[in-house]
Amino acid sequence: MPRKASRSIAVVDEHPVAVVPVSERRLSFGGKWAYAPAPESVPVKIAPRYELFVGGKMVAPKSGKYFPSLNPANEKQLAEVALGNAADVAAAVSAARKAFAKWSKLPGRERGKYLYRIARIVQEKARELAIVETMDGGKPIKESRDFDLPQVAAHFFYHAGWADKLDYAFPGRKAAPVGVCGQIIPWNFPLLMAAWKLAPALACGNTVVLKPAETTSVSAMHLAEILREAELPDGVVNIVTGAGETGRALVEHADVDKLAFTGSTDVGKLLAKSVAATKKRLTLELGGKAAHLIFEDAPIDQAVEGIINGIFFNQGHVCCAGSRLLVQEGVFAKVLRKLSDRIKTLRVGDPMDKNTDIGAINSKPQLEKIRELVQAGVAEGGELIQTRCALPAKGYWFPPSLITGVTASHRVAQEEIFGPVLSVMTFRTPEEAIERANNTPYGLSAGVWTDKGSKIFKMVSKLRAGVVWANTYNKFDPTSPFGGYKESGFGREGGVHGLLPYVRLES
Repeated sequence: MPRKASRSIAVVDEHPVAVVPVSERRLSFGGKWAYAPAPESVPVKIAPRYELFVGGKMVAPKSGKYFPSLNPANEKQLAEVALGNAADVAAAVSAARKAFAKWSKLPGRERGKYLYRIARIVQEKARELAIVETMDGGKPIKESRDFDLPQVAAHFFYHAGWADKLDYAFPGRKAAPVGVCGQIIPWNFPLLMAAWKLAPALACGNTVVLKPAETTSVSAMHLAEILREAELPDGVVNIVTGAGETGRALVEHADVDKLAFTGSTDVGKLLAKSVAATKKRLTLELGGKAAHLIFEDAPIDQAVEGIINGIFFNQGHVCCAGSRLLVQEGVFAKVLRKLSDRIKTLRVGDPMDKNTDIGAINSKPQLEKIRELVQAGVAEGGELIQTRCALPAKGYWFPPSLITGVTASHRVAQEEIFGPVLSVMTFRTPEEAIERANNTPYGLSAGVWTDKGSKIFKMVSKLRAGVVWANTYNKFDPTSPFGGYKESGFGREGGVHGLLPYVRLES
């Protein structure tokens, strides 16, 4: 048996560098075989300290304060990140306003060129960016590599194509940019959420002040370097890192014309209240508690894989995660047995290992929230089914879990866990399934598994969710709008619908 190569963090020129084994995959060059480095083996320099990105330059925070960014897989500090305050936000908004005067008047074809350039550079740097995402956020490298980064590039490519076609997107109307956009993104998909917001805003001629999540700011600063490499005009995009007060300063700044927020429902409600008396445009993509429905005629094995992907992808750190499973009674025992067997095969551990399925929970507070809700589920009568895999001694970890015996009134059936925990319930008829699925304050997503197309259309028309997947789950495309209803927010991102929040339509 060959010895398993070790994984470690080395230091190169005083910077932490991810060092992992070379893949066994081989490439052919002119008839000769050569070993190719796996994406997770590319050396990546992570600076000891990251500044703010304002007016096209890296600048120190006015307070002189920094906060640590930790690797959730081992609790070690990756870097120090600038703690922006209201004065830094004001400087960034001022830079964006100054840049707007020229950027908004630039022909769409020229704006599109910058977006194409950004997309190509993202592709070129995809391997190192994937490593940064994994080290900073805790997600498995195979997800960063195979999902996040391809989607980031795809969103910039897609919106680059719209930059000179806005008049065709809205026939009979003239699309004018809104102005300076404040954008606040979460920690579960840092680069992808940045692309979701930056790409349409820039394509429509707006300028941006972006505020990344406190726990995942490092990849945003690597994106700032890409914007500089693409020679994006100074001030078109500004990135101010920091905590909640930094975001509050951006929300309350009087010279911001449009706000976009992705995050928790509680924060979204506060944000909506804050801007209610202003003229600021607002879009919110908030929490979710998606129902995953399995009917007796469904392809069970395929459905089980869809359920696994729906809840355990990215450790369940997904707002549209299928965290409520509703199974028709006739196949409940079969589905539960297959699910119980399947979660035992999921590999939990080092996110930098390409074989890992479940990585680290993003932060200690998030881990504590998951534990609290799972304990509440058991206290309320649920039965906990977990894998018995050994968890690393350091870092933030939670095993993939199922809770059966759940009712609609249980906290685990109503509150967003945002972790690798699936609440399992049953139903008898399609009408009961609809009632149970819609019995939640959220309305972001849902999934339906059945062999009958007519049943799919019937269910989809009655499920109160912004996105409904049929016989699949977690499939995304930049051409398709994404967003929710009720406490899951309002507005759409992606597709033509995602352009609307960033334009003023004139006759």
